Amino acid sequence: MPTVAAYTATSPTAPLTPGTVERREVGPKDVLIDIAYAGVCHSDIHTVRGDWGEVPYPLTVGHEIAGVVARVGEEVTAHKVGDRVGVGCMVDSCRECANCLAGAEQYCLRGFTDTYNGTDRDGTTTQGGYSTGIVVDEHFVLRIPDTIPFEKAAPLLCAGITTYSPLRNWNAGPGTKVAVVGLGGLGHMAVKIAHALGAEVTVLSQSLKKREDGLRFGADHYHATADPATFEQLAGAFDLIVNTVSAPIDLDAYLNLLALDGTIVSVGAPPEPVSVTLFTLFENRRSFAGSKIGGIAQTQEMLDFCAEHGIAPEVEVIAADEVNDAWERVLASDVRYRFVIDTSTLGGS
Repeated sequence: MPTVAAYTATSPTAPLTPGTVERREVGPKDVLIDIAYAGVCHSDIHTVRGDWGEVPYPLTVGHEIAGVVARVGEEVTAHKVGDRVGVGCMVDSCRECANCLAGAEQYCLRGFTDTYNGTDRDGTTTQGGYSTGIVVDEHFVLRIPDTIPFEKAAPLLCAGITTYSPLRNWNAGPGTKVAVVGLGGLGHMAVKIAHALGAEVTVLSQSLKKREDGLRFGADHYHATADPATFEQLAGAFDLIVNTVSAPIDLDAYLNLLALDGTIVSVGAPPEPVSVTLFTLFENRRSFAGSKIGGIAQTQEMLDFCAEHGIAPEVEVIAADEVNDAWERVLASDVRYRFVIDTSTLGGS
């Protein structure tokens, strides 16, 4: 098997260290990608630290991948050598169940294959994008439009689609009022996309310290949730609230901000259970929902939409040996707004 350079987790507490991972040989429908950039997602940290279950160490994480096609299998038709491509949170699914056939591979009834910490077709554990190369079935490889800056493309494959999908599925657009909870890696993308869709956008953040950024990204209003008056002033104001934070929130308080038939959709995933009072849902016929990335077709739609509207994440490009510090800064909410690893700094295989 080909071996590529990587940054690897060996335990839930040890720093990531340089290493290698093995990739399968390129099959008939496979694409070999030379990875150029890998985004850092909070999910990477949750996974390595065991917040979401047991982990088979060593593990290389990273599911925001932008690179260039280096080789294709003989049956590949969608991509060619030299293409700019991306890979997100999944690298396979059954492609036969009702959900897959409906273009919702992220809800594969047999379970999709995660880009990392999943079980690959050969029974091995999938290894992610903090590496110099990856082999992926062509169906799960996305085309990155030329107008999206390459160093900013990778976070679109997770943060972009994670926020685009609920905004599209719950019909954000002209005449709708959308609130975004949190202005971090996910939240800033939600604001940009909701604004481009034509919605009236409000940011709900703990404080006003990022207010200038939020307005620059397209928010029409910005409120501090640490101020109890916010929840009185905005009661019944929103058709859709997208919750992007990975920490518990007072769901009942936020549900009270929904208009008739309004919905809160959570895309942030705290490790702790959350609770909600059913009587709060009964009022105004409110809904509480979750959303998980998007299907492959919708992810390509998102990339094309971002290219058309000039949308890209705000990124800080780092070298591979800065990733441990970057993780600590993510945990401290000290990033504006997404770290991206320049994988050329990983060295050779």
